[in-house]
Amino acid sequence: MAIDLARFHATFFEESREGLDIMESGLLGMETGESSAEAINSVFRAAHSIKGGAGTFGFTAVSGFTHHMETLLDGMRAGQRPIDPPSIEVLLGALDVLRGLLNAAEHGEPVDIDAVGQSEARLRALLDGVPQEAGPSAAAVKGGASGTKASGWKVAFKPDPELFQSGNDPLRIFNELERLGPVAADCIDTALPSFEDVDPFVSYLAWHLAVDAPVEKATIDETFAWVEDQCELSVEAVYPPAASIDAVAQLAPGAPGAPDAPNAQAATAATPSNASSASEGSLRVNVGKVDALINLVGELVITQAMLQQLSEALDPVLNEKLLNGLTQLDRNTRDLQEAVMSVRMLPVDFVFSRFPRLARDLAGKLGKKLRLKTVGESTELDKSVIEKITDPLVHLVRNSIDHGIESPEARRAAGKDETGTVTLTASHQGGHIVIVIEDDGAGLNRERILAKAAERGLPCSDSMSDADVWQLIFAPGFSTAAEVTDLSGRGVGMDVVKRNISALGGEVQIQSRAGLGTRIAIKLPLTLAILDGMSVAVGEETYIIPLNFIIESLTPGADDIKTVGGAGRLLRVRGDYLPLHRMHDVFRVPAAEAAHLRRTVVLLESEGKKMAMEVDELVGQQQVVIKSLESNYRRVHGISGATIMGDGRVALIVDVGGLTRGLAAAA
Repeated sequence: MAIDLARFHATFFEESREGLDIMESGLLGMETGESSAEAINSVFRAAHSIKGGAGTFGFTAVSGFTHHMETLLDGMRAGQRPIDPPSIEVLLGALDVLRGLLNAAEHGEPVDIDAVGQSEARLRALLDGVPQEAGPSAAAVKGGASGTKASGWKVAFKPDPELFQSGNDPLRIFNELERLGPVAADCIDTALPSFEDVDPFVSYLAWHLAVDAPVEKATIDETFAWVEDQCELSVEAVYPPAASIDAVAQLAPGAPGAPDAPNAQAATAATPSNASSASEGSLRVNVGKVDALINLVGELVITQAMLQQLSEALDPVLNEKLLNGLTQLDRNTRDLQEAVMSVRMLPVDFVFSRFPRLARDLAGKLGKKLRLKTVGESTELDKSVIEKITDPLVHLVRNSIDHGIESPEARRAAGKDETGTVTLTASHQGGHIVIVIEDDGAGLNRERILAKAAERGLPCSDSMSDADVWQLIFAPGFSTAAEVTDLSGRGVGMDVVKRNISALGGEVQIQSRAGLGTRIAIKLPLTLAILDGMSVAVGEETYIIPLNFIIESLTPGADDIKTVGGAGRLLRVRGDYLPLHRMHDVFRVPAAEAAHLRRTVVLLESEGKKMAMEVDELVGQQQVVIKSLESNYRRVHGISGATIMGDGRVALIVDVGGLTRGLAAAA
């Protein structure tokens, strides 16, 4: 029965992407001098795993291209090739091409033949142009100290019994060997059980082969690369009669490729153990299953809230045991919810890890010297938030490097270190995460921003505070770049950044000082699945206002409310006047008939703007499970989602950011 390997493709591509990240991180570290044996081995192992998996699943373009990278990396880890900037540059370029090949294989897209050919040519040129180091190791690879080349090879190959189950086939390997030269089986060892006990999925044979091919040992090893970790393998060189026994005896025991090289064996043996330790204690689960589990727990929380509300009408004396059980259920439900939510939490390093490469390439393209620092990489954030915050962060980091950091000449003239610094920081603050992008560059130019805003007809004045001036850069199409390049000056981006962050229930704050740099702080909820909110009554309806937007609530006196022509109603709060709106009017909800109700006002702040919202009553603070209104109904302005209350009614969650922008535009 044939094994359907296609069902393993998704796992292969996911693991390959992880391998690409490992390779990129390792190469960048090697470029900065972190050329430890483990760093080089980790990059080599990642390339080797990608090549092996691609060969198993029949992605020949991927495996063939990766082979050239692997050969270069193998020479580096063996000390035969230098680890220098040109080599790293070529490998990083090849890494990008490999990423494209994997994407093409995954989605069935056409391959960029030109890019692959150019990168492969650079790899080949590097392999052919850099001479190997002299000495016993290089001589051993050539076949002996005298330089005699092997005329053939003796191969002892004993596959693991489970070899077939991984989709590999020894006959395919032997066919590849025959392309190199004639292959003869000197001996075939068998360990067959009785006919009744034979398992067609188990390999019982071992081979001793004679390969008549004057090729490098690496070529023979490459043939068995797909099963390297699933077999016992020994490859010994066969030399022509003219080669003296003394020359062969001079093979260094530690030479890469020598049959008894302990260092090579140690490196090979370390591979499975390292991989095992890395994956120990983890389980790869489909995201859809996790989402379904979270949704079910959310329903459980809603049901528990309903039971809790119903229990409030029970006699505590007559129903003591029942009420105690409900209290225990409440604690267990909350603990279960927190535990399940933590499954989706990932370290911010999933985002931060892509910036060293981005910063390196961008700084090099701009002719700038740059130092990138990351702090708080282990801070955890919901996977859905991480996916949506990646693009805004990429844009902000590019802006810091392009617009913020000056050229080395300009920094020296200003008395600064010619190497600029961009720092990425992540930290928890209450129920939120704060991500800060900070640079020590030139800072924002207040005069230029105001001039550009006036030119575009945006409302601005010289009396505006710095904080308000900085917010102007988020206007659609706003740009102060002197010229349009492929990096900046297109007039798009910052408005999209703010819109995407606002859609996540977050906000952006900017601080900048001329000549000292700029600090951009993004405040985000830890998850998009649950929310701490304040329930407010508006007529017969209940709304949820997210707590992070609430400054305070109060009951104003009649003298605190003023009506100004053209500006509507204003609320005086400790000497300041804020626009005052009725939530009845905003959402067109009939007002409560009870005229004796005292006015209750909630003060809200979003994106640096404050306003006051009048409601009928504050019901109470609670944690709610967010349900998408758009996917279940349609998009509603001023509403970000919905939830189910303890009494079974649906309560709408207020989009404070969208509401603030809409009311300000209508004013």
